[in-house]
Amino acid sequence: MIHVDVNIMGLQFRLACKEDEERALREAAALLDKKMSAIRDGGKVKGNDRIAVMAALSMAAEFLTAKAPAGPLSDMSLLEVQQKMGAMKRVLDSALTPQENLF
Repeated sequence: MIHVDVNIMGLQFRLACKEDEERALREAAALLDKKMSAIRDGGKVKGNDRIAVMAALSMAAEFLTAKAPAGPLSDMSLLEVQQKMGAMKRVLDSALTPQENLF
């Protein structure tokens, strides 16, 4: 495991991940930062927790759109999509679990 420092909405996070997952983790953090910052800068949503939920909903909607019949995930079965999501969740869990000790 390696430690990766990322910045999300001006907050620094040290995350742990496997060495071969660093790029994906950095890209995910950058996407999340972009989404959360845009919501914050829009001024309609206050509070980091609400901003995080809105960003998650936005990203979930984008995912579902991509899964639409003409979307890039249309050739995958629901099981395959669920397996990919499970793999992403495991990566995020392994990266965020060490963070719990910081708070």
